[in-house]
Amino acid sequence: MTGSASSSDPVTAAVQHAYARYGRQARSWLDGYAQRGGQVYCGAGCTACCTMPIRVSLAEARIMAATLDAELARAVEAHARAAVANARTAPDEEEYVRRHRLQVGFCPILDRSTGGCSRYDARPTRCRDTFSALPARYCAAETWETIGPREQAEYQRAVARTPGTDGELHFIAPLEHLSEPVWTAASRAMRRAWGLEVWGDFWLLTTLAADERFMAAVQAGDGRRAWQVASGRGLSHRMLLEFAPAPR
Repeated sequence: MTGSASSSDPVTAAVQHAYARYGRQARSWLDGYAQRGGQVYCGAGCTACCTMPIRVSLAEARIMAATLDAELARAVEAHARAAVANARTAPDEEEYVRRHRLQVGFCPILDRSTGGCSRYDARPTRCRDTFSALPARYCAAETWETIGPREQAEYQRAVARTPGTDGELHFIAPLEHLSEPVWTAASRAMRRAWGLEVWGDFWLLTTLAADERFMAAVQAGDGRRAWQVASGRGLSHRMLLEFAPAPR
């Protein structure tokens, strides 16, 4: 099966195993954090982070692609094409992120009626390890640009005194550190199975993961051919699709 992940796929199996391990470790850490008086402001219905661009491995994208029905797959592809259009015209990465959040908008996998992820069990690493130690308004697009100097100073003081942050941002840093073995597992599994690694935009890779020609090229270790397939579909940009080693 080339277009989507199967239960016997060693690449996705390695990532699923790493997901499960991270889930156990994260729950244990969060229990201890709560016992020490820490508070997490994330939960179903909180969607402020669901406009952020997300970088994933093709291994993670294959897990998601296998869960999508035809309608949702089309919505994911439309989102990917909007991300490519943004990347092609954004003058720099900062503007790319700003426009992604404000114009490309919410992830189509988000169920806007419930505020929850419609494919929660298949969500990628970045959606698993992002937790806020301050109210969710600070996760929303352009909050920093719209608050005044006094509130910015208070935010910085709050972050500095809140356990679990890195002292600069309100996200809970240890939960991001705990997820690093997932990236390592994906990297090693892709190298072992395909002889190369593929990383990039979540929605673009989820779309390409269901493309049999793209996956056949990847599984043959032919990054150049995989790039050509993606480019032929209008789904390539150096910011959003990366191969290691890079195709010549």
